Amino acid sequence: MKDMLLGAVAYDPKVVTIWEGMREYFRDEAKLPLEIVLFLSYEAQVRALLDSKIDIAWNTNFAYVQAQHQTEGRAEPLAMRDTDLGWKTVLVALAGGSVATLDDVRGKKIALGSRDSGHAAILPVHFLAQRGIVENTDYSSVRFNLDVGKHGDTGTSEVDVLRAVLDGRADAGFVGSPFWDGVREKQLVPTAGLAEVWASPEFTHCMFTARVGLPDEQRSAFTHALFAMSFANPKHRPILEAEGLKQWIAPTDGYASLREACKLQGIF
Repeated sequence: MKDMLLGAVAYDPKVVTIWEGMREYFRDEAKLPLEIVLFLSYEAQVRALLDSKIDIAWNTNFAYVQAQHQTEGRAEPLAMRDTDLGWKTVLVALAGGSVATLDDVRGKKIALGSRDSGHAAILPVHFLAQRGIVENTDYSSVRFNLDVGKHGDTGTSEVDVLRAVLDGRADAGFVGSPFWDGVREKQLVPTAGLAEVWASPEFTHCMFTARVGLPDEQRSAFTHALFAMSFANPKHRPILEAEGLKQWIAPTDGYASLREACKLQGIF
């Protein structure tokens, strides 16, 4: 079988270690000839997928929706993490402050993450608009466009969203539910300092995406090897933990809200 090329974005130094482990698993244990190509942005990775310079891309939800849009749905979803299900965007404000419900954002300053982050910018604006609350009309936004090209993977802009709320530069702000859960679990802010005001409907995050025309043999070999990874296997577990999952699962299409958001916001 011809070597396959799999793309991933190096949004953090740990990514190199993760994909070194994945490469070792695919080549040495699964006996699948696969090489990893690291990119510095999802835009570059999506272009490479569209140009068939790579066979598979490990995409964020926004990158997956981009690839689907530009191929008219022919870029095929292959697999995702169990932890890619059930994401939400969460509105956070000072406990006991002026924003206690979603409707309270009217006339307020709302902090948003990087403009290419589905969970911290694109979907928050969309979900507010669905309630008739329009950016720059019903509220003003304080945007933190940090690490653009990484689609919010680094979490840097979400850190600044919480800082802005805590120091009064914003009345409330939006972050992704995994980030917010981590903040609460690790007690990174005073327990009584911030409160969750509202959480969005659920959506789906990352997706392995195949290029148009990937042969069935290669597609099947890749997914078979991927689904054979086991959290109970001491060789596999460190890799899975580093990538934040316990099990690779079949694709689930929880991207309708993001597709609609991108269309209505003129992103495409």
